[in-house]
Amino acid sequence: MATQPQQAPFQWTREPRAVDALDQALRENPQVLPVHTEKWDVSRSDIYVEDRWQPIFKEMRAAGDLHKVESSPFGSHWNVVSHRAIQHIEALPELYSSAGGITILEAMSDEKLAELGRERFELPMFIAMDRPKHTGQRRTVAPKFTPSNMADMEGDIRRRTGELLDTLPRGKVFDWVDTVSIELTTGMLALLFDFPWEDRRLLTFWSDWAGDTEIALVRELDLQRQGILREMGAYFMQLWQDRASKEPSGDLISMMIHSPAMNQMSPEEFMGNLVLLIVGGNDTTRNTMSGIIHAFDKFPDQRKLFENDPSLIPGAVQEVLRYQTPLAHMRRVATEDSELFGQTVKAGERLVLWYISANRDETVFDNPDTLDITRENARRHLSFGYGIHRCVGARLAELQLRVLLEEMHARRMRVHVAGDVERVRANFVHGFRKLEVEITEF
Repeated sequence: MATQPQQAPFQWTREPRAVDALDQALRENPQVLPVHTEKWDVSRSDIYVEDRWQPIFKEMRAAGDLHKVESSPFGSHWNVVSHRAIQHIEALPELYSSAGGITILEAMSDEKLAELGRERFELPMFIAMDRPKHTGQRRTVAPKFTPSNMADMEGDIRRRTGELLDTLPRGKVFDWVDTVSIELTTGMLALLFDFPWEDRRLLTFWSDWAGDTEIALVRELDLQRQGILREMGAYFMQLWQDRASKEPSGDLISMMIHSPAMNQMSPEEFMGNLVLLIVGGNDTTRNTMSGIIHAFDKFPDQRKLFENDPSLIPGAVQEVLRYQTPLAHMRRVATEDSELFGQTVKAGERLVLWYISANRDETVFDNPDTLDITRENARRHLSFGYGIHRCVGARLAELQLRVLLEEMHARRMRVHVAGDVERVRANFVHGFRKLEVEITEF
């Protein structure tokens, strides 16, 4: 069980959630976000919050594997939209580097920072590193996610999931995102870090502020985010100092401290890897747990198949990961000039790999806009990435999703969408901020 909270030596700022802060900024000034002028600039968040991104990517895929965007608020970049092109790029990490960041955000030049009166704020993390440094740091945390460790963790995951499902109200509308998806994933993160249990919701709070790329386009919110992430670093530094004085244990912080590849990290690199593990461990699973409910409600024939045949659950997990695609993109940078599916990519140009498009690629998945839990090739989804940067916690995410469906089935629980559905306004995290539901039985 995660540790009990210790008294912090200073007060944490209790800021609003990232999504609420951005909404407030938009209400006060609808023009606070830059205008996107290009037809295929899919960095715009409105197409995701309004769930109308599908035809735009379909049109792009029909026109080619990748397309140049020149005047995005996030800077010029290539939109890589086909399954084959993304796999090809991910398979060549020396030619298409991960160094410098994983999202569409472009690092500002020193001149631009000076013009805006801002300081450089970067958080290195191993997913945004190339070999060999990436290899050593990834190997530090990878043992936490081996098949044997997953088997050891399953009993606890099943117990916590079942206990939570047994507390859910009947005959009453409630928010599935907050009550189930956030609670289960935040609890799992707290256990992985051996994080103070009563403060576990801070992990979700930090994850939301770290993963919202739109905030970086609003100067005041970006500065607010930097302050929040520094507080996160200060909190974790206390835990680091505590674990450093103790014998090695199995939690992720202790594993980092006692690893030659990670125990000399700068404070910024420590924060960066924490952000990686928190966002990766939180958003992928949380948004898929919500996506399962929304997709089953949208495709009741698939929900019926699940209810009639629980042996379909492992395949259903893969299909919902494909259908939901909880992280919409990753970013790479060309290290030299190359020819790529009929286009010339110059050294230094950024390539944004739209997983959300690859998972709807008609050349790979039949009827890709339809949920089909019997789909034979659902596991070909790219929701966890591909190659050396494939999500290190993929097995844990799959385990949590499988257990949730199994425990729902064991209770003959049917979840209906019964109220507001609000999506996240973001081009990186793809998920739900609210999903009001009601429970019945089948």
